[in-house]
Amino acid sequence: MPRRPEDLIRGAIEVGTIQSMYERLLQVIDHPLSSASDVGRVIAEDPGLTARLLRLVNSPIYGFPSRIDTVTQAISIVGMSQLRDLAIGTSFMRLFSNVPSHLVDMDSFWRHSIACGLAARQLAAHRREANVERFFVAGLLHDIGRPIIFLKAPLEAASALLEASRSRQPLYTVEQKLLGFHHGAVGAALLERWRLPGMLVEATACHHAPRIATRFPAETAIVHLADVFANALALGSSGEHLIPSFEPTAWDLVEFPPSGLAGLLKQVEVQFVHAVNAIMGQEH
Repeated sequence: MPRRPEDLIRGAIEVGTIQSMYERLLQVIDHPLSSASDVGRVIAEDPGLTARLLRLVNSPIYGFPSRIDTVTQAISIVGMSQLRDLAIGTSFMRLFSNVPSHLVDMDSFWRHSIACGLAARQLAAHRREANVERFFVAGLLHDIGRPIIFLKAPLEAASALLEASRSRQPLYTVEQKLLGFHHGAVGAALLERWRLPGMLVEATACHHAPRIATRFPAETAIVHLADVFANALALGSSGEHLIPSFEPTAWDLVEFPPSGLAGLLKQVEVQFVHAVNAIMGQEH
């Protein structure tokens, strides 16, 4: 049985092009003479990613008045860092195609992740955060540790699913009891290993307990609430059969008025269909 989250990510999660692309995008964006065309050329080397991003920015989620035909155009409108985050976040969806189907339906897993990302993006927009796309990516990746557990520790994963269903406990609490850690720690270890931004690491690690986040408490609280909302809407599933309880401190940190909740959930439901079609439409 694995003793640490790092035991599950050692050597067997092949990311190759994702990590390489992220590092190259960082180099290009950080260079003082770089342009949108330079970033576009890096992304355009991956035709599948290019098509996915163009479908997304042309969807009603963004509502741009005219069609965007190139990555360079998308960067000029959406923003360089924002499109970088979207590129990396959606690229993760190619991983874990070999997760045992009796443990989780990966299509349903990614649908839940997209719903969480959309809810996080809406909450961030309410707070007028500068880059709402990083919140979409944080929501998209918050459960990334779960398919790693399903893939690398299938017996323990099956036991956790059975025990959670039998005892009516949240799956993450059963993971903690059986493994000594839950999927948040596994996902955070993976993102940290790939040197992704600290906000993504902490939001992933602490999305079930935002009170323990120290560097990015508000961002983590947003992902925490978004996960609760996505589970409540039952838009896909990461294997969790209960709606996780939310921490009141998270609500206070996000400062979202309860009167706006119905409107936010409706907006997520409307955007969900467009986001799934854009991100998953040509690949499933």
